[in-house]
Amino acid sequence: QVQLVESGGGSVQAGGSLRLSCAASGYTYSSSYCMGWFRQAPGKERERVATIYTRTGDTYYFDPVKGRFTISQDNAKNTLYLQMNSLKPEDTAIYYCAAVPSTSDYCHINNGNTGAFRYWGQGTQVTVSS
Repeated sequence: QVQLVESGGGSVQAGGSLRLSCAASGYTYSSSYCMGWFRQAPGKERERVATIYTRTGDTYYFDPVKGRFTISQDNAKNTLYLQMNSLKPEDTAIYYCAAVPSTSDYCHINNGNTGAFRYWGQGTQVTVSS
């Protein structure tokens, strides 16, 4: 049973930083997975933040977070990270970790498609005040 557990959310002022973690269990992390961070603000649809293909480390970012957020992985710890810098109030949302077994092409094509991801964490709240 694949399980994803997020942590690291919290409340910060605009311009601050947070690092989210997603601990994965139930499979070998270094296998070929498309893993990503998504977020959902109140009244809005869930949207992609950043995605990584675990075998090659190829990354994909949602335009509003490019240059501010960095997705990374630690295969030894079976953990996915999201470093968030220069946070803005519009980054306020529940952040979810997601994963799906994947080829490189599948991840490239579907990295922004929430319906393409099979496993989801419970989410962690990020609140950015102005």
